[in-house]
Amino acid sequence: MVVDVAVDPSAPPGCEGRRRSPGPILATLAVLLVAVVVALTASSFRTGSRADEPRTPPPAATPASPTSADQGTGETLPATSPPADLPVIDYNPAPAGFPPDPDPLSTVRLGEGLHPIRRVGAYDAPGGRPLAFLAPTIRGVEVTMPIVERRAGWAAVLLPSANRTIAWVPPGGWTTVPLRDLLVIARATNELFWLRDDMVVRTWQVTLGHPRTPTPLGRTFILGRSSLSGRVYAGTDVFALGAVPDDPDALPPGLRGAHIGIHTWYHDRDLGKNVSDGCIRLTRKGQEELLDEIRPGTGVVVVDTYAPPAT
Repeated sequence: MVVDVAVDPSAPPGCEGRRRSPGPILATLAVLLVAVVVALTASSFRTGSRADEPRTPPPAATPASPTSADQGTGETLPATSPPADLPVIDYNPAPAGFPPDPDPLSTVRLGEGLHPIRRVGAYDAPGGRPLAFLAPTIRGVEVTMPIVERRAGWAAVLLPSANRTIAWVPPGGWTTVPLRDLLVIARATNELFWLRDDMVVRTWQVTLGHPRTPTPLGRTFILGRSSLSGRVYAGTDVFALGAVPDDPDALPPGLRGAHIGIHTWYHDRDLGKNVSDGCIRLTRKGQEELLDEIRPGTGVVVVDTYAPPAT
């Protein structure tokens, strides 16, 4: 995730949106941030949410399904065997060549996630070119990706470590899990909406990205969670998203190559403002509730404006 620059709680409000001149402080921060952001392991970046035991009673609603051209009928297109030397998608930026998300600003819940049970090929289209592999884990953490479409026996998923991009996965080598939740972030009003089974559960005021480092628009998902040192995170875990900054060069050097995150902050004075390096910051109580309830693979969509469904 993009870890905020201000690692000192005594720093002035909004300092993560400012750019420091090079010097010993920046050099020290770069070392700290590389260690924190890049060295994500199973002990620090994990899926340990209690989302399987939600406090909210499950209603009778049926989870939303991804769009499908054949809904399980028709001919399945064969897959070309991927070369063994293809890259494996990990926390670093995904390789180029994958197609764009067909509906990146959709706020329709994606009710099904794909979890590889072995290494599987990631293609540019059903029956198309293999460009990479998707593994069951990224640095020891199980990966679940929301399914956005099904066609000819294949499933399209939101790609980790890329923005507004999908990959097509042939049948076999993966399983599916239900996804009941959706997080919607509205940039115009600096609000985060948590929906379960298409009904709003909670709404929070949030801090979003500075105009130089805006929170990226579009659909992404909860990739995992991380425990980071430092009082700036108020002793709570951080959600790492599949999304990355749209302009990594606008970030301080120590944050380039990191992911966008959802986390709390050591004070709430910046809620409703745009001062972060792209991350979404909410209250400690709100973050703790999401950590308890939201499972990895859950869809997250950032839009400019949002009208929640009527209750």
